[in-house]
Amino acid sequence: MARYNAAVCRLCRREGAKLYLKGSRCYTKKCSFERRPSPPGQHAVRRRKVGEYGLQLREKQKVRRVYGILERQFRNYYRTASTHSGVTGEALLRTLELRLDNVTYRMGFATSRAQARQLVGHGHFAVNGRPTNIPSFQLKPGDKIEVREGRRSREPFKLAKETLKNHQAPEWLSIDAATLAGTVADFPRRDQMPLDLNEQLVVEYYSR
Repeated sequence: MARYNAAVCRLCRREGAKLYLKGSRCYTKKCSFERRPSPPGQHAVRRRKVGEYGLQLREKQKVRRVYGILERQFRNYYRTASTHSGVTGEALLRTLELRLDNVTYRMGFATSRAQARQLVGHGHFAVNGRPTNIPSFQLKPGDKIEVREGRRSREPFKLAKETLKNHQAPEWLSIDAATLAGTVADFPRRDQMPLDLNEQLVVEYYSR
């Protein structure tokens, strides 16, 4: 399975924004973007004014990196979203939000999407009572996600049980912190998805 294995802090520096790819570290003084916000590279020279295409490309890359998806899969998500009724950009973000790895992150079972992807891949979660180890598994309203009973004593979930007491999940998710389980209550609305992403630029990029 292909995936990005290089340093992730350089991705935040390249996009000029904090993408929160390293979980709790991004909220501390150790955050690389806070210490060195210039673009990666030997001389970190900022490029000249970015044109329309450059803005679209950078936003597409930003969305892709936030959710940890490679180009081919992301393009397929866009093609699927473009066949849906309604706003294509919103349908794209909704599809990304309903990935199993993202939902487990949103529920607070992991500190970052990368950790959520790893935990899902290791088979720690069950969907509607069935063990599922596919991070891209598409959820829908009514689906129940839970940490499998035999895995709840693992260290990541002991920590999650403590942090869930103060965790604020999106309104489209319901969580039972005591049993480390949650349910997708509804499809996420646009105002319940990341507001710092401009999905219209992504649509314009692929519509060229």
